[in-house]
Amino acid sequence: MNTMTRMKEAPAAPAAKEDSGVMSGAVTAALFAVVCLVWATTWFGIKVAIESIPPLTAAGVRFLIAFPIILVAARVMGQPVLFPKKKIAFFAFITLFYFSIPYFLMNYGEQFIAPRLASLIFSSMPVFSLIFSVLLLRARVNAPQLAGIVMSFAGFALIFSKEGAFSQSSSAIGILALSAAVVMHGFCYVFTKRYGTDIGVLTYTTLPIGLAGLMMTAAGLAYEHTAWAAVTNRSWLALGYLALAAPAGLLSYFYLLKKMPPVVASFVYLIFPVLSILIDATLAGAGIDFKFILFTACILTGFAITKIATPR
Repeated sequence: MNTMTRMKEAPAAPAAKEDSGVMSGAVTAALFAVVCLVWATTWFGIKVAIESIPPLTAAGVRFLIAFPIILVAARVMGQPVLFPKKKIAFFAFITLFYFSIPYFLMNYGEQFIAPRLASLIFSSMPVFSLIFSVLLLRARVNAPQLAGIVMSFAGFALIFSKEGAFSQSSSAIGILALSAAVVMHGFCYVFTKRYGTDIGVLTYTTLPIGLAGLMMTAAGLAYEHTAWAAVTNRSWLALGYLALAAPAGLLSYFYLLKKMPPVVASFVYLIFPVLSILIDATLAGAGIDFKFILFTACILTGFAITKIATPR
């Protein structure tokens, strides 16, 4: 009787395994959607936050709010907070050139350009990562990838011209600030791939965000002289959203990199700027300019080519 029971129950194992696979796939798809939505809306959060809080202070306070949340997450998941002693120089580099300077530049640049344009500029980060991979890791680039890079940069040149970057100094400042932030992030991704692959995501994030938050807030208090009484509820809510959503998006993206091929995960960078443009058009109550759509398609097609044509 027991033998017959075991024989009848045996086929249930594949079904359970299949259910687990479906659940894992659903979680991955949900996190992919979360990353796209968070990265599409981050730029609107920044725009609202800097309405009444200066950019350096806003970046610092955002990180100070996020730090204890990420610290608790690291403790709960048993991840070390301290970098290995031999990685102290790497820790300092990431704190400055991934978290501190770029996030200030993002806030500073968005004073002068629209969120949709900021989102589109940031979506170019994989292209800069590819360029730095060639320079630092001696990665091989094929002809289609080179064509994709040229196509993307041509699209940016057309959009920048349309947005007045070459005739309005304020727009040019905003574009340059965002572009510098993207270049730094692209370099840091490749630098991390070479020197920091043994460091977990939460270790990589926790203390650098806390220290960057302290430094930027202190610098903001010293040089920006924020009128705290004039800070609006909208700006505080935006900072709260950025502090909660942005780390969630970053950690979700790193999770995706472990669960799906990097080429597939990187298509987040093609989707979130499209969402950002649609959100911007909806909030502004205006249609989307045809030329902007055309130039954006040129940029994103170039990005797609660089990823699809990646040598296996």
